[in-house]
Amino acid sequence: MTLANQLTITRILLIPVFVFLSISYGQSLDAGAPLEWQRVAAILVFILAAATDGLDGYIARHWNQRSRLGSVLDPIADKGLLLTAIVTLSFSNWNQAFPLWFPVLVIARDVVILAGCGVLYFLNEGLDVKPSWTGKAATAAQMVAIAWMMLQLPHYLASVYLAGILTLISGVDYLIQGSFQARHHAKPHS
Repeated sequence: MTLANQLTITRILLIPVFVFLSISYGQSLDAGAPLEWQRVAAILVFILAAATDGLDGYIARHWNQRSRLGSVLDPIADKGLLLTAIVTLSFSNWNQAFPLWFPVLVIARDVVILAGCGVLYFLNEGLDVKPSWTGKAATAAQMVAIAWMMLQLPHYLASVYLAGILTLISGVDYLIQGSFQARHHAKPHS
C-alpha cells in the first residue's frame, strides 16, 4: 500500500476520533464544566486530518503514487471529514454553531453531485469527473469555516458565508459541467 493511501486511511480513521472529542466537549459545556482539553484535542485532530488531505495528494502526484484505491478513498475521506465536522458542529454545543442553512447547503450540493455522477455514469457507461477550481475553493473555505468556529474566533459567520457562497457557486459549476457532458456524450437511441 502506498504512503499516499496510508495517509488517506489515517484521515478516515481520525473522523470518529474528531466526532467523539467534539461531542464530548459539547456535553461538558452543557454540564457547565467545559473540558477545554477536549476542544483543543478536537481542533488538533481536525487540523491533522485536514493536513493529510493536502499531503496525500502531493505525495501521490510528486512520487507517482496515484492508484485506483486512492482515487476512490480520497474523495470519501475528504467528504467524510468535512460533512462530519459540519454536521457535528451544527448540532453540538460549542458556544457557536453553524446556521442551519449551511449544513443543508453543503449536503444538498453533495447529493446533487452524486446523483449527477450516477446519471452521467448511466448515460455514458463511464464517468469523467474532474475537480474544478470552484470545488477546491469551496472545500478550502469549508475547512477554514470549521477551524474558525472551533477556534472560537470572532466574526466566524463571515467565514461561513464565504464558504456558503463558494459551495453554491461550485454546485452550479458542477451542474453546468454535468449538463454539458450529458448533452454531448449521451448514448444514441437505437
